[in-house]
Amino acid sequence: MAKDVRLQKMLADCGVASRRKAEEMISAGEIKVNGVTAKIGDKVDPKKDKVSVNGRLLDTHVKPVYIMLNKPRGFITTMSDEMDRKCVAELIKDVPERIYPVGRLDRESEGLLLMTNDGEFANAMTHPSLHIPKTYRVTVHPSISEDQLTQIAVGIVIDGRKTAPAKVNVLSQEAGRVVLEIVLYEGRNRQIRKMCEQLGLEVARLKRIAVGPVKLGMLQPGTWRPLTAEEVKKLTAGAKADKQQKEAGSEKDDFHSDIKRPGQSRPNHTDRPRRRK
Repeated sequence: MAKDVRLQKMLADCGVASRRKAEEMISAGEIKVNGVTAKIGDKVDPKKDKVSVNGRLLDTHVKPVYIMLNKPRGFITTMSDEMDRKCVAELIKDVPERIYPVGRLDRESEGLLLMTNDGEFANAMTHPSLHIPKTYRVTVHPSISEDQLTQIAVGIVIDGRKTAPAKVNVLSQEAGRVVLEIVLYEGRNRQIRKMCEQLGLEVARLKRIAVGPVKLGMLQPGTWRPLTAEEVKKLTAGAKADKQQKEAGSEKDDFHSDIKRPGQSRPNHTDRPRRRK
């Protein structure tokens, strides 16, 4: 019998308890698999195995859920917090299934946050080897030079490693304030903030507005909506295509759309960023 899911994870996915609490329940002998008392480390096949909690049979056929949340500032991307800070779990209390964030947005950042109970989907969206582009609208102070724009585009050394090439455009500029659109193809911790700090720029506002082809749109802060089947399909297909291209050694990327000069036939990571008039 194929057994490929840790029992405590399956219990958490089914909404029985957190993984830590589920482990306590397993240790206490409250969980049985196919009539046999379970132990820590057991794995199960949710489609075939019968799991009971205190003698009550559990429905292990979990419906996959995919949502988009517009995370406001001041919320941390976690389902619980020992310091009693506001977390995104408070914003999705009306979702009956047990879901969790796909990746992170730091406390002072806002915008599109995917959430799901599908571990395979979450891994495809966040795996460092797959380059699902994420688009941000970033307000910086006081101004920005052509050289700084180019450095963001070609990569900056942060934490001892150079960032991957990015796409950057100037959306608007006025005295002491510039609004940028930055597309990242990797998911390093606080990457935009660290790049801007390296360049002497102050980030006043940072908002994620798209993941791959899926856009935040007019979704209001603090609210969520289910992803459409088409959106899930596009995200999954994009990750799969990127993986296949890497395996084939191809340099093409269906998602990547870097800066292009007039008359240029193909995008180039080293192109200089453009300013919108």
